[in-house]
Amino acid sequence: MSISLSPNTTAILLLTAPLITGHANSSTEALTTGEYKRLSRCLNDLRLQPADLLSNQQHQVPEACRAAIDTDRLERLLARGFLLSQVVDRWQTRGIYVVSQYDDVYPVRLKQRLGEDAPPVLYGSGDIAALETGGLAVVGSRNVDADLIEYAEDIGRLAARSGQTLVSGGARGIDRSAMRGALESGGKVVGVLADSLERMVMNREHRNALMEGELSLFSPYDPNAGFNVGHAMQRNKLIYALSDAAIVVSSDYQKGGTWAGAVEQLDRLRFVPIYVRSESSGEPGITALMKKGALPWPNPKDADAFVDLLAARSYPAREIVVQDQLSFVAEASAGSAYGAKSVYMEDQMALCSSTDEQAKNPADELFAKVRELLERIDGPKTDAEIAELLGVTKAQAKDWLDRLVKAGVMQNSRKPVRYFAEPKKQQSLFE
Repeated sequence: MSISLSPNTTAILLLTAPLITGHANSSTEALTTGEYKRLSRCLNDLRLQPADLLSNQQHQVPEACRAAIDTDRLERLLARGFLLSQVVDRWQTRGIYVVSQYDDVYPVRLKQRLGEDAPPVLYGSGDIAALETGGLAVVGSRNVDADLIEYAEDIGRLAARSGQTLVSGGARGIDRSAMRGALESGGKVVGVLADSLERMVMNREHRNALMEGELSLFSPYDPNAGFNVGHAMQRNKLIYALSDAAIVVSSDYQKGGTWAGAVEQLDRLRFVPIYVRSESSGEPGITALMKKGALPWPNPKDADAFVDLLAARSYPAREIVVQDQLSFVAEASAGSAYGAKSVYMEDQMALCSSTDEQAKNPADELFAKVRELLERIDGPKTDAEIAELLGVTKAQAKDWLDRLVKAGVMQNSRKPVRYFAEPKKQQSLFE
């Protein structure tokens, strides 16, 4: 699979990537995650994109962003075009491509669930569409006995027979065992790696699976980067964000990446239900995760039971969903492209409307907030521009706009179609 490098992705790589051409780092001054977030927010406030920094030979940084970021450093990073071209050539010869949050093919699931914390770029090999298929995440310890290896392989085989994607981290032990079981049974596997994507891609055992679309490998880190404990910890949330449910086959107690990732999901993020191996014989790590809310794995016996298990994923309480939705829409008034919560509007609205029928319809609550914001829009704007401001799909924005036009709150011009509020109500959406 080949994906062309977009201007925005080019700019983000120049700013954030170490651009490792071999075993040594080529740059040690690339922006950290926090630094890039600050710059991204500043550009969003100015209604600019990273590619706008490349629009002139001087790589001018907007004046409004200079107080937060060392502009001399930014200009040095943006001037690494020749080095980037060399590294991109190396990636392409190995079948590796790069996408950024500004590309249409970037996984929507990561934007929805991680919001501003979604990786600015993803390096990948294989079918990127696989990242939108959900499935079961299988995680566990590296050092395990033969029985647990077989257990993980069996789960992978069942996922394959059920036509469900298996998501894991590619580490030795449980991760690779589950992935191997799925691939050997003709299933689809997504591997989210913490290091050495290039090495995994070049592995002869993986080449056919990658080319045939059975295996897709991705990483938010440079393809030639070595192992880093921090990277492994951060990678875990991507595994959960891409899945519909997860099972922890084994875990140390209060240490290690498997434990940290599962606890983060149970205590804070709650993207998906977390299951644990039910035949754990009182293992301290598994027992502690169950006390935190993990569920015993019901050991589905056939494909139908497995599919039903993934389809029955749990969600947060209605009150939390509505609060997150309204918080997200309010984020649009600050000009954030993705919002701190970045909740997927249509999915969550459908979810809310199916719960607590006696309460006020949460979709109406959300629409009322959208109406309040759009009454102050600085227009006229297209439906696509409004969708971007609100951080929702174009179809969702169009539906809201049509309702507001019928209600007389908004007006629309023809050829080209633009939407604007009644003159007496116009003021900046970003106030």
